[in-house]
Formats: sequence, C-alpha cells, structure tokens
Amino acid sequence: MRILITAGPTREYLDDVRYLSNASSGRMGYAIAASAIEAGHEVTLVSGPVAIEPPEHCQVVSVETTAQMRDACLANFDHCDGVIAAAAVCDYKPAQRIAGKISKSGESISIEMIETDDVLAELGRIKQHRWVIGFALEAENARENALQKLRAKQCDWIVVNNPSAIGSEINSVEFIDPAGTPVAQWSGRKIDVARSLMSWLDANISHNRTLSSQ
Repeated sequence: MRILITAGPTREYLDDVRYLSNASSGRMGYAIAASAIEAGHEVTLVSGPVAIEPPEHCQVVSVETTAQMRDACLANFDHCDGVIAAAAVCDYKPAQRIAGKISKSGESISIEMIETDDVLAELGRIKQHRWVIGFALEAENARENALQKLRAKQCDWIVVNNPSAIGSEINSVEFIDPAGTPVAQWSGRKIDVARSLMSWLDANISHNRTLSSQ
C-alpha cells in the first residue's frame, strides 16, 4: 500500500515573528511512518515543523501552516490507498496576519480568531475508495468525543489518546470503529504502538482488499 501520513504541529502566524502552535513533537506520526516502511509500504509523510529526523525511504513534504498541510495532503491523497492523520493541526488562526512585528503599547490587545481548514474532514469527504484513520486527543469523555469526531469527519477508524502523549516517548491509545467499539488497545513506546497499529492494518485492510478483488 501507499500510505499518506500527517505528523507534527502546524503554526498560525500573528505577525511575521510570532505564531500560535502546540507542543506536538511529531514522534507518533514519525513512528507510524517508520513502522509502515518496515512493513514494506510506501509512505508520503506530510510534516509540520519538528526537531526529529524523518525515517529513511519515505517522501517527506514539509509544511508550516494548516493551509499548507491541507494543500500537501490534497496533492498526494489521490496516489494513496489511505491516510493516517496523526498531525496536531491548529484549530484556529488570526483573522488577519500583521505585517512586521506587533510592538508593546502598554495596552491590552484583542485578536480575532477564525477556524482553520479542517484537513481531516476534507480528506474524509473526498476519500471514495480510500480508508481514513484520524487521531483524537481527548482530556474528557474521550470515547464519546472521539466517536463524534470519527463520524463528523467520515473516518473509518480513529485513534484516541490523551494529553499525556504530547512530547512523550510513550503513548496509550484506543482504536475505535464507527460503531464506537474499541477494536484494539495499545500502550508503550510510540514505535511499539505504531507497529501494533500497522500490524492491525495489514491483517485487516490488506485482507479485506484481497477479498474484495476476488
């Protein structure tokens, strides 16, 4: 299979030097990319800015903003069998980017925020024969909120984790299907979680694709 994988944070600029972002390290997405390559798949990795090296033998598309991630995903999705969207995409951006640098004035300031492009929802909307796996980082009502996200964004499955995963070497996840059933649970080093996910995909998606072609 050829798999599109998103990883890392995105940035939304307030001015030419300041931006909104999050603490995502990109380790989970990069681990998934590495495990997919280990399993013999072709990988296109669309990555926000991170401080780690991508795995060898994959096509890397580096982006900064959510709009850039959207454009890169749309440009590559047609050539892929599915997508694993592990990136921590900014949900909001300033309505207007200020040229130069905002200087202190001694007064409070207000910044109008608008929603960014919903990359996962757009991929779900245009997926056709392709499969889509999303990620949901939830602090409360994790399974319920993740299931709502899965359905709203037309994912086939969703990986649920919690804020303790941010910047960590380890992760604990549930893998949920459209009925809300946890079909698998994995914990440990992110590379081990990624390998478990890839083993599940190989056993299920590849098997189903073989049956449907007979």
